[in-house]
Amino acid sequence: MKFFSAAGTSLAAFAYCLFSFPVPSSATVQSVSLASPPKQAKETSFSIQVDDSALPRQGAGLLASFAPIVKKVVPSVVQITTTQRVKAPEGWPFPFPPFFNEPPLRRFFGPPEGEDQGGRRQPPSPQPRSRRQSGLGSGVIVSPDGYILTNNHVVEVAEEIKVLVGEAKKEYAAKVIGKDPYSDIALVKIEANDLPAAVFADSDKVEVGDIVLAVGNPFALSQTVTMGIVSGKGRKDVGIEEYEDFIQTDAAINPGNSGGALVDVEGRLVGINTAIVSPGRVGNLGIGFAVPSNMARYAMQELVTHGRVIRGFLGVTISEVTPELARAFKLPEPIGALVEQVTPNAPAAQAGVKDGDVIIGYNGQKVVDPRVFRLAVSETPPGSKVSLKIWRDGKEMTVQTVLKERPSEPVASSGVPGSSEQGTFLPGVEIADLNSAARQQLEVPAEVQGVLVTSVDQEAPAARPGRNQLQPGDVILQVNHRAVHAVREALDAVKSSQGDLLLQVWSHGMTRFVVAKR
Repeated sequence: MKFFSAAGTSLAAFAYCLFSFPVPSSATVQSVSLASPPKQAKETSFSIQVDDSALPRQGAGLLASFAPIVKKVVPSVVQITTTQRVKAPEGWPFPFPPFFNEPPLRRFFGPPEGEDQGGRRQPPSPQPRSRRQSGLGSGVIVSPDGYILTNNHVVEVAEEIKVLVGEAKKEYAAKVIGKDPYSDIALVKIEANDLPAAVFADSDKVEVGDIVLAVGNPFALSQTVTMGIVSGKGRKDVGIEEYEDFIQTDAAINPGNSGGALVDVEGRLVGINTAIVSPGRVGNLGIGFAVPSNMARYAMQELVTHGRVIRGFLGVTISEVTPELARAFKLPEPIGALVEQVTPNAPAAQAGVKDGDVIIGYNGQKVVDPRVFRLAVSETPPGSKVSLKIWRDGKEMTVQTVLKERPSEPVASSGVPGSSEQGTFLPGVEIADLNSAARQQLEVPAEVQGVLVTSVDQEAPAARPGRNQLQPGDVILQVNHRAVHAVREALDAVKSSQGDLLLQVWSHGMTRFVVAKR
């Protein structure tokens, strides 16, 4: 499966769809002020409109047209064009395939030739050149005085940003207020007043099956509106962004829609269109993703106040608790966030959290899955005292700690030498002690102590794709909660165990728990 952001193309495409939907109801709109602290004298004070009432889903009639909603929403969606200077590939006047450099073809397709001192004609050395590259995306006006939400990937590397507003496409120069690559949200501003601002909905109240409209500028077709339903909520582990809580929709989203609006049948903003699933082609296949409006609002508030998004940091790598893992950890049900790895000296480590703990509660709230927990921690201000309910050795316990601010980059470590004993760990799985060459080649940090998986037979159960797959280069840290530092320790742990094995495995800088079939 391949994912593409929905920005940037010059092709044209057309589609249509017909449907009936419930009649929208009236609701009260409230204004929410976003302003910087007094000590920050920045031009960042503005207000947005929020309508957090739930949609009526029962007893509604039918409406014959989307036109009233479209007229309400479309003026708030703008077209964003960006330009940047990039280094052009070598060649004259544009790059040629290698076979064009053959003498017979260079004569007709190559650059003008020059003469050397001996009178022989030689092609000049091609010089790298730079060129200007354009991009296309969308944005949503969120305040009358010119603040516009869009995607980070739309403006991330732009040197110049232009915003086209309304049917007349009045052009404004825009400046970036702040960018958040972790949620793919950016906030830009134009110098204008009395703009038609969108109304925010409470995206937590969106339900699968709700009708939505996607508004944007796909394939440079400005102010295009498509319709569909909410196909899914809370999509995580999609592999697009660091913090994922996507709304999935089948409303047609195409290149150029990035940063555009996903709205409900009352014309309220429920999401910022971000990406599409497009394996092997460019265009819509009925699976698109939008950043929920609540997440976008939180990022916007932080960007306005601080110029960046400040997130809480606990210092754990977590994963989903599968039914197999729940049985292995003797959990009553497969819920919570499994701690795969604890960052040294981080708040979690200071609270005594260990690898293999399952976090089942956070500040008195039940942790259903890692997505909910990750977002809750990220939106808790650094310096806050938090409580964690964890499951360890078949028992519940509660610990407390104080969150820090999330660091911008992880800290790397260097490796240390080991030995070279080998053995058969499981059917089809060979292991060896870590030696200095393996550590250097695989970039295994010094604190990672275990045995190296050297080969896995493709017919072995451990080779089956999925969470429990083992691959050469993995490092086995624990066998049934027993730390292993050498091949002999790992083999002894296998011999003394019955049934499936619970392994803690390090791979490419991350750790995870694996249930290995015997």
